[in-house]
Amino acid sequence: MSYAPFEYLTTASKNVQCLQRGRALYVRNGATATLYAPQMPRISKLSRSVKDRVALVTGAAAGMGRATAHLFADEGAKVVVTDVSDGPVSAVVDEIMAAGGTAIGFVLDVTDADRIEHVVAEAANHFGVIDHLINNAGVSRFVAIDDPRYEAQWTESFEVLLTAQTRTIRAALPHLRQSDAARIVNIASTEGLGATRYGSPYTAAKHGVIGLTKSLAVELGREGITVNCVCPGPINTAMTAEIDEQSKATYAKRRTALGRYGDPEEVAHATLNFCLPASRYMTGAVLPVDGGLLIKNA
Repeated sequence: MSYAPFEYLTTASKNVQCLQRGRALYVRNGATATLYAPQMPRISKLSRSVKDRVALVTGAAAGMGRATAHLFADEGAKVVVTDVSDGPVSAVVDEIMAAGGTAIGFVLDVTDADRIEHVVAEAANHFGVIDHLINNAGVSRFVAIDDPRYEAQWTESFEVLLTAQTRTIRAALPHLRQSDAARIVNIASTEGLGATRYGSPYTAAKHGVIGLTKSLAVELGREGITVNCVCPGPINTAMTAEIDEQSKATYAKRRTALGRYGDPEEVAHATLNFCLPASRYMTGAVLPVDGGLLIKNA
């Protein structure tokens, strides 16, 4: 049986003595006595660590994506930070590195199919594998069905919110197949489980993300690749920054069970949970992170 010290006691004795009481062992040396407790084996077998895993996050320079990149790095993962602008990408990489984490960054417009292929290949070449793909990049477009801008808004919404996810998955799949803990997490929205006036481009695309998640969970399940979906509700991000605080407070108290907007890190933890080795039997799941918005009737 092995022992580890966990408490120091003081005694007036000058002699070295050992005394075992049950599972505890006391070793007394002069004026100091050390209490040792046995290091017991863990009962549970599955790991809750992503240490040294490689996670590629799209839209990682702000909001939920940035919080996700930070969280994975804090938990020991190697993070691939991607977003549309170099400055914010570099800033997130610098933040992670300054905190002792590991990260590289790439400028990535997720509507550019060729660029997706290039970035995924470069990231995999740099770290040797891709274990986790987090499809977080997004835009929010709300427009009336009879607005002249409607078709353009529809096209952009689907390109960024849905088509891009299929492209990143297709690009990453050969590398995910080399991992023993391959995880895909698609970020949708509570709009994928409901609807808001004037939101048909966004809502339709987010419904599509949920459908994509479920279908690919079935398609890739026998390969051990899990595919899950997180549906954030009202979260404090750049997309909601233009809403004044009073309106946010009123909405949150009226619509959510918790009575507040969520923070990006709260969504990031849901994403992380799907990527844990211990979460290997979760696939095709759709997880609202919405403060109880979807369950509140009045």
